[in-house]
Amino acid sequence: MPEKNIVEMHNIVKKFGAVVALKGVDFYVRENEIVGLVGDNGAGKSTLVKILFGIHASDEGEIIIKGKKYKRLTPKKAYELGIVLIHQERTLCENHPIWRNVFMGRELTNRFGFLKIKEMKELAYKSLAALELTKMPVDTPVKYLSGGYKQGVQISRAFTFEADLVILDEPTVALSLAEVQKVLDYVRELKRKGKSAIFISHNIYHVYPVVDRFVILNRGEVVAEFYKKDLTPEDLSEIMISIARTGKVPKEYEELNLYKKASPQSAS
Repeated sequence: MPEKNIVEMHNIVKKFGAVVALKGVDFYVRENEIVGLVGDNGAGKSTLVKILFGIHASDEGEIIIKGKKYKRLTPKKAYELGIVLIHQERTLCENHPIWRNVFMGRELTNRFGFLKIKEMKELAYKSLAALELTKMPVDTPVKYLSGGYKQGVQISRAFTFEADLVILDEPTVALSLAEVQKVLDYVRELKRKGKSAIFISHNIYHVYPVVDRFVILNRGEVVAEFYKKDLTPEDLSEIMISIARTGKVPKEYEELNLYKKASPQSAS
């Protein structure tokens, strides 16, 4: 039985003044699927996921999450629906311990409003252990962690709150090679646990090893969609260079382009 779509976005339009950042974008993610959302800088990747997470409101279009339609979301509602966004700008408080960062904004309290510190530490340790991040005690201030470890702390939030969809916005920026591999291991663990993810990157060699499907944005529009199994990293690089230069997929790859096959034009 084919997997269901956990998220669908239809005809998403977003304008910032006179600039049209997204031009009628259609996008979806299936259950237990890792989607690589790629494209040149300024293609609209981050804007699209910020609409999905409720940071921005779209000017047109609708979002369907687990079968229910939404005109717009808020970050609070997105969390409730099982969506977690991990920004390229790490949203961590450097002077606070690991466990506080895991529960930042979603602290557990008793009926009198007091923090359940012991329970939060235990749950934080459990979610970090799922990512093999037990080297540092949960009381360690985040400022003493490596870049890869910090990304792991952010991803552990998804495990703590049982997120169904994790959005990773350029998670490997400014990381060493060893730290990049660690982040990719975290993404593989999400897949193993049956979760879905959107992995945004302009570096195809970072995103290629862990995704199932690629969606390529260019100047606010989806121009191509491919299954990873149909492409080598070199193929993907060639396609993206062609799209950046001409806005088109090279002819030799057109038959593999899922987006073209699904478009209204191809049905006529």
